[in-house]
Amino acid sequence: MSTATHPRLGSHKAHSPLRGVKSARATGDALGPLKNLPGYWEGPGFSLIARPDFSGKSPNGFFLQLNWLREMIEFTTIGSPVLNRGSTQEDIAIYGVTYLHRVIDGETGGALHVEPGMWLNIPPTESPKQDASIARLGTIPHGNAFCTVGMAIHEVVNGLPNIPPSSTVPYEIGSAPPPPGTRNPFAEYDLSIPSEFRSNPLPAGLTQAIIDDPLQMLRDTVAEQVNGQGCKVKEVDLLITSSSNNVGGIANIPFINANANALDMQSVFGIQTMVDSHGNEFLQMQYSQFAMLTFRGMTFPHVTVGTLIKSF
Repeated sequence: MSTATHPRLGSHKAHSPLRGVKSARATGDALGPLKNLPGYWEGPGFSLIARPDFSGKSPNGFFLQLNWLREMIEFTTIGSPVLNRGSTQEDIAIYGVTYLHRVIDGETGGALHVEPGMWLNIPPTESPKQDASIARLGTIPHGNAFCTVGMAIHEVVNGLPNIPPSSTVPYEIGSAPPPPGTRNPFAEYDLSIPSEFRSNPLPAGLTQAIIDDPLQMLRDTVAEQVNGQGCKVKEVDLLITSSSNNVGGIANIPFINANANALDMQSVFGIQTMVDSHGNEFLQMQYSQFAMLTFRGMTFPHVTVGTLIKSF
């Protein structure tokens, strides 16, 4: 059947698929620090979350859930520029990618998390006066939607990448987060103390060092690649975003607001260009995310980390 008589294709030039080629290519070139995201990524991760316990049996009012993860993220380039119309300055064009993040339990295969969202590359602006930035937007089926804003940093690596220490210690609402290395006063976080309010059985191979600082999993993984497998980390693009400082934000359904309010989130996605022992390059993403949950007068860091390889 010819296109002239096909009821769907028709014969109008405006329907020609060739008209989008130039725009799609220009869009891909304009992703800037997001340029290596499009594709399929997969790998292991870890999640730590203190969730409310309504039974009244927990002395501290929470249950510490710990999971090894298996994660899959697929990024797709948005096929044209997104125009933001200006009223106090000229219009800007935003470029970006959509993503779908799926997470299953690394031991049982049970479903844990699904998250559709977008990453955006935003040009510098005059109103407001702001350098080029990036943003991450996503929705979570618990009833949360977030927008985090930040910056990208490119680093050439000599040896191991710098992954700073972190803390999982809960703290009172309104107080400053305790610095890394602070002793955790809650028995649920101490593997040397039996607790019925912690995942049981524990994920196989989980150590106290990872509970205290989940980013240790990222350091251990890349150290094994470099020191044990002969890989090299050539460079890394850090995508750093946050909902803090009155930029971006989190919106929750009423149940979340009343029971385990999510007030703030920060994440760092490090896209590493790796070279294996045979000289072959591959892309690896190491990420960490901290979502601060508040209930019973305390703030509990919900931490997830992962190391994913780009396969397609």
